[in-house]
Amino acid sequence: MSLISVNNLTFGYEGSISNVFENVSFNIDTDWKLGLIGRNGKGKTTFLKLLLGKYEYKGTISKNIDFDYFPFEVKNKEAMAINIVNEVAPNVEDWEIIKELNLLNTDPEILYKNFNILSGGEQIKILLISLFLKENNFLLIDEPTNHLDVETKVNLVEYLKKKKSFILVSHDRTFLDKVVDHIISINNTNIDIQKGNFSSWQENKDAKDNYELTQNEKLKKDINRLEATARNTNDWSNKIENTKYNHTGSKEMIDRGYVGHQSAKMMKKAKAIERRIESAIEEKSSLLSNIDRNDPLKIIPLESRKNPLITADNFQIKYNNRTIFNNVSFEVKNGDRIAIIGKNGAGKSSILKLILGNKLEYNGNINVANDLKISYVSQSTESLSGTLKDFVIQNQIDESIFKAMLSKMGFSNLEFSKNIEEMSEGQKKKVLIAKSISESANIYIWDEPLNYIDILTRIQIEDAILKYKPTIIFVEHDDTFIKNIATKQIYLNNNDC
Repeated sequence: MSLISVNNLTFGYEGSISNVFENVSFNIDTDWKLGLIGRNGKGKTTFLKLLLGKYEYKGTISKNIDFDYFPFEVKNKEAMAINIVNEVAPNVEDWEIIKELNLLNTDPEILYKNFNILSGGEQIKILLISLFLKENNFLLIDEPTNHLDVETKVNLVEYLKKKKSFILVSHDRTFLDKVVDHIISINNTNIDIQKGNFSSWQENKDAKDNYELTQNEKLKKDINRLEATARNTNDWSNKIENTKYNHTGSKEMIDRGYVGHQSAKMMKKAKAIERRIESAIEEKSSLLSNIDRNDPLKIIPLESRKNPLITADNFQIKYNNRTIFNNVSFEVKNGDRIAIIGKNGAGKSSILKLILGNKLEYNGNINVANDLKISYVSQSTESLSGTLKDFVIQNQIDESIFKAMLSKMGFSNLEFSKNIEEMSEGQKKKVLIAKSISESANIYIWDEPLNYIDILTRIQIEDAILKYKPTIIFVEHDDTFIKNIATKQIYLNNNDC
C-alpha cells in the first residue's frame, strides 16, 4: 500500500477565464478501486491527463508508482494480440496471460489472431490484461463499457472485482456499483472522495443536498427577520436619541444621561444583530455551491391515430447472404418504450435502420405506419461540425428550446460558443439528445444515446421519459436505464428473438 497525494492542485487552460481546478487537495490509497464521476466538461479527462503529466500545473502530485492509461494506442494493429501484450508487459509468462483471459471468460485463442480483426470487446480485453500484468502501476481506466454488449460487461465486472489500484471513469451506475469501493467526484467547487459505491455516494449526496437546501431556506428567513429587527432597533435608537432635546417648547426637564444610556443600549443591540446577519449571510454563501441544478427536461410527443405504429412478423435481416437473426416478431404501440438487447453484431442497429427506411436485405414482414414523424439519435457523432447556430438551421429546430435543453444538461456559456467538433464526446451526444427532445414526434428512435453522457444527465433523461411517456424504441447498454424506462424488451440472438 502507498499513497497518491495531491496538494493545492491548480490548473486552467490557456486563455480560459476560470481554472478547471483551484487549490485541490486529497489523498488516494493505491489499493483502492475508485470510480471517477462528474458532469461532462467538469474535467474528468483533464484530471487523468494531469496525473499522467500531460499538462503543466501548480501544486504537487506525489506518488511512488507509475500511471497507465486505458485505452492506450496500439501502434501496429496488424500485430498478433500476444505480441501486443508482450510489448506492454515483457516479463510475463504465457501462462500468466492465459490466466488473465480465463478471468475474463475468454478463449486464449484470440492471442494468436491479429489485433485488428478482433471484436471491440476482445480488443478491450487485450488492452486491459496488458496493463494489469504490468508491475507497480496504477491504472486510469477511461469509459471501458461504451459500446459493450451485456455479456462482455458482465465478464468485465467479474474481472475488475478481482483487481485493485485503479481509477475508473464510467457513467454506468450498475457497473460502478459492482466494481468500485470509493467514489471520487468532481463537483462545482471541489473534488470529493467517499468510501462506497455509486449508490451509497448518491444517497449521501442527496442527504447533504437536502440538508443544505433546508438550511438555506432557514437562513433566508433568519436574515429577513434579523434585517427587519435591525431596522426597528435603529428607528428606536434614533427616536430615543431625539428625545434628549425638547423641541416642543415643553417646560419638562429631560434626563439626557438616561436617554443617552438607553440609546447606547439600542445601538449595541443593533450592532449585535448586524454581526448575526453577517454570520448568517456567510454561512448561507457556503451552501449550495456543489448542488447541481437538475432542472427537468421536457419532451412533447405526438400520439399517432394509427395503432400499432410498427409491426414485425417472423422477419430476418441478412448481410452478404448471411442471416443476422431469425424469426423476430414484435409490435410498437403508442406509449411503448422498447429496448432492443443482444450481443454486438446481433443486428440491433439494423432493426432501427430498417424502421428508418434504410435499404437492407430481409425476409418476412415488417410494416411501419405511413406519415409517422420520427426523431432519431444516431450512435455516431462523426457527422457533427460547425456552430450550434449552424446545427439549428440545418436541422430546422427551435433554437430557444434546443439551447434551453442543453443548458439544463450542464452546458456553460463557454460551451455554447464552441464549434461542435471542439466539444467532448459527451457534449456531442448531448447535442443529439437535445435536438431529439426539442422535436415533437410520434416515435423516438435512439441508437446507444447515452454513450459518454454523465450520470446526472442520464437521470434527467430518464425522468423526462417517465413523465412525458413518449413512444420510443432504443438500443442501449446501460442496465439501470433499461430497467427504469423500458416497458418491453426485444432479445436478439443468432437464432431467434
